[in-house]
Amino acid sequence: MGALQGKDIKGRRPEDEKLPLGRSFAYGLQHVLTMYGGIIAPPLIVGGAAGLSSAEIGVLVASCLFIGGLATILQTIGIPFFGAQLPLVQGVSFASVATLVAIVNGGGGMPAVFGAVLVASLIGFIIAPFFARIIRFFPPVVTGVVITMIGLSLTPVAANWAMGGDASAPEYGSLANIGLAALTLAIVLLLSKIGSPGISRLSILLAIVIGTIIAALTGMADFSKVGEGAFFAFPQPLAFGWPVFEIGGIISMTIVVLVTLTETTADILAVGEIAKTKVNSKRIADGLRADMASSVLAPIFNTFTQTAFAQNVGLVAITGVTSRFVVAAGGGILVVLGLLPVLGRVVAAVPAPVLGGAGIVLFGTVAASGIRTLSSVKYDGLNLVVVAASIAFGCLPIVSPGIYQNFPEWFATIFDSGISSAALMAVLLNLLFNEMKFGTPAKDASVFAAAPPRMVREEEVCGLLDGDYFASGKLVDKDGYEVPVVTEEELQQIQTGALPLPEPRRFQAEVEER
Repeated sequence: MGALQGKDIKGRRPEDEKLPLGRSFAYGLQHVLTMYGGIIAPPLIVGGAAGLSSAEIGVLVASCLFIGGLATILQTIGIPFFGAQLPLVQGVSFASVATLVAIVNGGGGMPAVFGAVLVASLIGFIIAPFFARIIRFFPPVVTGVVITMIGLSLTPVAANWAMGGDASAPEYGSLANIGLAALTLAIVLLLSKIGSPGISRLSILLAIVIGTIIAALTGMADFSKVGEGAFFAFPQPLAFGWPVFEIGGIISMTIVVLVTLTETTADILAVGEIAKTKVNSKRIADGLRADMASSVLAPIFNTFTQTAFAQNVGLVAITGVTSRFVVAAGGGILVVLGLLPVLGRVVAAVPAPVLGGAGIVLFGTVAASGIRTLSSVKYDGLNLVVVAASIAFGCLPIVSPGIYQNFPEWFATIFDSGISSAALMAVLLNLLFNEMKFGTPAKDASVFAAAPPRMVREEEVCGLLDGDYFASGKLVDKDGYEVPVVTEEELQQIQTGALPLPEPRRFQAEVEER
């Protein structure tokens, strides 16, 4: 396998580079800080929906960090058949949050959540080696819809946090709560604007810290219960009781697992390109097995499905540090944090309006990522119908939460999640319109595909200069030099130094003709 995965000129894969111990942990800590806000959000959301106490939410957070650290070490270091051996950070995916909340609201509580995660992860583990064969049924038109719906489904959570988190509290929806959320949002935006890339990447985490300090100074934060409980403790298995297995929750979580398998596959391929190392189907299967094995273990230790974090793939591209041992060091840091439940209680004490202000950007970023994926879709056929119907269908339980209240419980559990309902609709419509050959050909699709005559937008030609012309499908300047045409992603990588500047090349054949 090693020969197929890409090696440098010394016969060693780029991701196998070993940095000095101090630098490894410093870069590893940067990975932890980059994903910390994202990895602690799911236990906060699910724990809050389940009505858990601050101490119980602290257990969820600590367990999340502990298992995420172990999963990261398994994914990066690897053992036979497990681990892609790439710089991938593992943690609880946002893709599962809305579905987990729906299961909690269905009355089963945390035991039903852990039962659904356990069975769905076992199913994911079994199908992981075969997933490469069915991944074609999850093209960008499907995954883009799902990722967009993840962000849209979580937006009500941000609104609830901004109002105070507890609808029964007298100050719920007060100007003070919404003002604190707005201030936190403003801090996120301000820090994002600051020139330092490091501060910009940590803007959400820093805004939460600053917002919490402001809340403490104004009497809107209560840290009195932080000292209750152990400072150091090994996560207790089955702290919330034995798992309970409900068919509706299991089906819904299985859909989520298919989404997380797709996400992890995409991240494995992306980080392979960044590290300039070849990734084959066996390596993908090893990575997915590690993903699902960690997810099977997760509910035993009070946490949820594990997947690769896309924001850390971006960090690898920005820093150019592709060593998997650096990320493994970050996994070790996560394990240590998970053994300190006092940190979980500190996080649980962060005021809900602070989380709401940060959540607006955090969840909006997820939706924007989905929109970016959808921007690569060609809308010259019935793909417009797939996207339109799927997103609208997924929004139904968001804008009208009681729409499925008279349906069977298993049906409501699946479709009360905007993510699950949108994913099912997108997969089925993609099969109907893009895979099945009967009916209206895609190129002659219905009125939905109607379009004006071919035109070019002003912003698409703003980079052209006088004398530029096209020849043989290439853009050439007036001096006869080819002008490179790059994608938006390639442009960003060139601007950050992840890719070298293209070298000028003369378009000799066209110059001689002219």
